Order: sequence, then structure tokens, then C-alpha cells
Amino acid sequence: MCRNIKTLFNFDPPATEEEIRASALQFVRKLSGFNKPSQANEAAFERAVEEVSDAARRLLASLHTHGPARDRAVEAEKARERSRLRFG
Repeated sequence: MCRNIKTLFNFDPPATEEEIRASALQFVRKLSGFNKPSQANEAAFERAVEEVSDAARRLLASLHTHGPARDRAVEAEKARERSRLRFG
């Protein structure tokens, strides 16, 4: 599951709310072991996703770098090439 969590820092354009929430959801799924929680655990699960999203948003806002922002399209192409070399 965690292989789906993408790096969100130092990209142009910056990470969207949807990307931050998707990463938080994957993280909470990994920690809890639930892909979809039971009705009894749903509130706690959703609260955890919101709290992790908030923490990720604060982290991204507070990070600084001297390097130039990376281009999402270029990085996606590099990832496709790595995948092609790995899996053929």
C-alpha cells in the first residue's frame, strides 16, 4: 500500500489537497491494516485521515529547499522509464 504514497514536496505546481488526502489515506490504511474500516471503526479511521492530512499540510508548508522545484511531468516520465526497465 505505501508504494502509492508519492513525494509531495518541491514540485511545481504544489501538491493539491486531494494528493495530500490520498497520501494520508494510504498511510492510515497501512497503519491500521484496514483497506476499508468496519462501521464501528469508521469514525476513528476518518479522524486519523484528517489529522494526518493536517500534519502533512503543515509539514509541506514549513519545509524549505535551495533546489529548484521539480516538474511533475518530467518526474512521471522518469518513473515510467524506471518501471519499463524493471518490468520490461
